Amino acid sequence: MEGRLIGYARVSTSAQELNLQLDALKHAGCKKQHIFTDQISGSKAERPGLAECLKELKKGDTLIIWRLDRLGRSLRNLIDIVEQLQKRGVGFRSINDGGIDTTTASGEMIFNIFGTLAQFERLLIQERTQAGLTAARARGRKGGRPKILQDDPRVQMAKKMSKNMSISIGEICATLKISRASYYRYIDISTGSA
Repeated sequence: MEGRLIGYARVSTSAQELNLQLDALKHAGCKKQHIFTDQISGSKAERPGLAECLKELKKGDTLIIWRLDRLGRSLRNLIDIVEQLQKRGVGFRSINDGGIDTTTASGEMIFNIFGTLAQFERLLIQERTQAGLTAARARGRKGGRPKILQDDPRVQMAKKMSKNMSISIGEICATLKISRASYYRYIDISTGSA
């Protein structure tokens, strides 16, 4: 049995029309009941139509979209979605981005090139971040949170409150508006072990 063609269409606002995408998906072979839609910005993490679409896809099916920017919030997000589809045995095709069809060898190769470019972009960002930190250190600037000293009022208050056995650690944290991790760090600082 041949897999189904499942379509996904998205517009960013309710003022925009889905008709162009819907017509293209139907022309590509998607049945009306197999087309999922969202009217929401692509930058939003939660897209109910996409979630329902991805849930519906079974091994052997092919997800069809009108254009790449309709599916992923970013290149990395797009690649992650398609990689998950491939692991599940689901094909992927973009109507208007010629050559992107993971059900063919050349289409899969093109998509793998996208993955390589996304990895390259991540490495460049890491290199720039490291170069920026190195340059800042060379100018005497250090990153991270400021060092907390023993005479800091918050440390002193945590130390005093911790000596009162009738007050729980949770109550101390609530009173000082700090996390348990901060409480233990303050106690370590107050005893000179940090």
